[in-house]
Amino acid sequence: MAVYKRTYTTYTGPLTPPRTRFLVLPRYSYERLFQSRFLTGFLVACFFFPLGCAGYIYLVNNLSVFASMGVPIPEFLKIDAGFFRVFMNFQGGLAYILTALIGPSLIAPDLANNALPTYFARPFSRTEYVIGKISVLLILLSIITWIPGVLLFLLQVSQAGRDWASAHWFILRAILLGHLAWILILSLLSVALSAWVKWKVVAGALILGVFGIGAGLATIINSILRTEYGSIIDISRIMYTIWSDQLGIEASTGLEPFEAWIGFVAVCVVCLLMLERKIRPKEIVR
Repeated sequence: MAVYKRTYTTYTGPLTPPRTRFLVLPRYSYERLFQSRFLTGFLVACFFFPLGCAGYIYLVNNLSVFASMGVPIPEFLKIDAGFFRVFMNFQGGLAYILTALIGPSLIAPDLANNALPTYFARPFSRTEYVIGKISVLLILLSIITWIPGVLLFLLQVSQAGRDWASAHWFILRAILLGHLAWILILSLLSVALSAWVKWKVVAGALILGVFGIGAGLATIINSILRTEYGSIIDISRIMYTIWSDQLGIEASTGLEPFEAWIGFVAVCVVCLLMLERKIRPKEIVR
C-alpha cells in the first residue's frame, strides 16, 4: 500500500492489560501442546496415582468396618508424613518427565527462528517473556503436584477430624512449599537449557541428563574427598532433603537442610544468569 494514499489506520481493537500480558504466551502454547495425543494422555495418566491415594485414605480411615468383621488390621496402614512423602516423590517424578517433554519446545524454537526481535518489538519486556514461558510449566506442574496433594490432605482431614489436622498441619506446608520449590527449579532449568540449546531433542536430553550428571559428579566428589558436600550439586538430593525436612523425616542424604536450600538458591541463580545472557532482543553472529 502506497504511503501517500494515507488509507492505513492504527489498531483500535481491545488491548491486553499490562499486568496479565504475559499470559498471552501460555495461552497459545497450550493450544499447540495439546495437539499431541501422547502429551494429553500422559497428563491424564498423572492423575491415576492421586486417585489411588484418595482410595487408600478412605480405606485406612474406615478400617473399623473390617475390624467388626474380624479381619486383622495391619499396623503399617496409616496416613502420616511418610505417606505424603511417597506421594510427593512419585508426583515429583512425573513432573520431571513432563518438564522434559514440554520444556525444550518453550524457547528453543523462538531462538532457532530468530523470533525474539519480533516479541520485543512490541510492548513486551524480557521479564514478561520469561515469566510467560515459565508459567506454561508452572500451571501444568501445579495441576499434577501440589493441587492434588492439598486435596488429599483435605480428604484426610475430613476423614480423621480436626485433631489429626492440628497435629499434622506441617504436612500441608510441606506439600505447598516443597512442590512449589520443585516446580520452580524444574521450570527455570528447562527454560535455561532450552534457551542455550536450539535443538529440542538435545535440550530434552540435557534436562533428563542434568540430574544424572549431577548425581554422578556428587558421588565422585564425595568418594575422592571423603566428604558429603559434593551432594550440594545433586538436585535430586537437594529436593529430597528439603521435602524430608519439611515433613519432619530423616533424609539420610548427607546434606543439612540449610545446605540444601543454599544449593537450591544457587541453581536458580545460575539459571537466571543463563537466561539473562541469552534472552536478548538482538543476536550477535560472528
